[in-house]
Amino acid sequence: MEFTVSYILSQVFTVLTYGLLALTYYAKDRKKVLIINFLSLVANGIAYIFLNAWTGLAMCVVALIRNIIFLIDEKKNGKRESINRTDVIILVILYVISIISAILTYDGFLSLLSVFATALYTFSVWQKKTNIYKLLGIPIGILWVSYNIYIMSIFGIILEAILLICSITGYLLEGRKQN
Repeated sequence: MEFTVSYILSQVFTVLTYGLLALTYYAKDRKKVLIINFLSLVANGIAYIFLNAWTGLAMCVVALIRNIIFLIDEKKNGKRESINRTDVIILVILYVISIISAILTYDGFLSLLSVFATALYTFSVWQKKTNIYKLLGIPIGILWVSYNIYIMSIFGIILEAILLICSITGYLLEGRKQN
């Protein structure tokens, strides 16, 4: 691994990505989670461009589409506590887009780690409960650490571990509020 300008820029955008993601675990409602996550995805996509990590970039695009759909749906239909038929259709469409993107950018089995993480994350923000989002941050974090090892993103590895701690902390704080 060479420390080229491109690599250094990728790491700068990676730090920005994870700083924003850490904030999502402390957000009090789903809309704030989606907005902050949207900004982190833009930074992450730029980092993946600098790393030539095309499956990761494709998953950022899928995630951006997902967040736009979820924000529009929430604005149009308001905050709902239950999942309806439209929600299920949206989830299926997002998974189909993910699969197509994965096929188009496939670069070996390890490139699919970002696809699995994105699919799990999509489910975590698709359902309506922030405590499930925070709990699923744990396996999602493990998948992203593994992907960052695969693409050799040093800060991705370090910061995903920190984000994992934020996820655990956020989940425990959420559980404490409910008791």
